[in-house]
Parts: sequence; C-alpha cells; structure tokens
Amino acid sequence: MADGHQLLEAARALVGVPFHLGGMSRDLGVDCVGLVVLALRAVGRDAGPLPPYRLRQTTLTGFAPALARSGLRDVAEALQPGDVLALRPSPSQLHLAISGEGGTLVHAHAGLRRVVHGPRPAEWPLLRHWRLAPSGD
Repeated sequence: MADGHQLLEAARALVGVPFHLGGMSRDLGVDCVGLVVLALRAVGRDAGPLPPYRLRQTTLTGFAPALARSGLRDVAEALQPGDVLALRPSPSQLHLAISGEGGTLVHAHAGLRRVVHGPRPAEWPLLRHWRLAPSGD
C-alpha cells in the first residue's frame, strides 16, 4: 500500500528531470502537474484525465475529480512528507509540489528548468494540501 513517504521518494527520483510546460514524461520533461502525476503513477495511483491548465493558472477548479481518482484527500492537519501542496508563488500563478521533511519540497522549477528538492520559499503561501489515502478509501 502506497503512503506519503513512497510518494515523496517517487518525486525525489525525478529530481533533475527537465522542466517542460505541459510535460508528463521523464524523458521529455515535466511541469508541476506532470511531476505530481508521475510520482502518483510510480506508487500505483492514477489521476486519469486532467482538466486543461496553463502557466498562469489562478484556480484549482476542475482538479478535484482528478485528485480524488488518484486517492488524494484534502487535509487541514500539519504537513507531512509526501503531501501534495498547492502554493501561490505569485498572484497570477498556482504551483503544485510534494512536501519533504523539514520544510523542503520537490517541485518542477520553471526558472531553474528542472525538478529540484530544496527549501520551500517562505514567500509562497500554502493554499491547500492533500494526503494520499490508503488504497480502497
């Protein structure tokens, strides 16, 4: 049964993969959504079809069914490793990442053009987060 630690390890295995807007391939690159999708697939979860999205995304509308299909549940508790985060790096942009230990995260960094693991920028407010539910929930 997959848990948050396994999801985090699957995301860490993607560190160094190139950034590619709309990408969902280790070989061709990923964006923040692609990173989460590939990590979920690596632990046996599938989000199924995703709604269209763009670089300057300001809402999560439409993503709830995909998150639910993959077994992610909205939580309000303190962050745990492997939680999927919705952050706001700027007023006109949302960003998905996977929480690591000690305030770190794994995410597809557009500026660095690759997936990275490092400290969460303090200026990126957390909007929501989800946790992988046990299989069958």
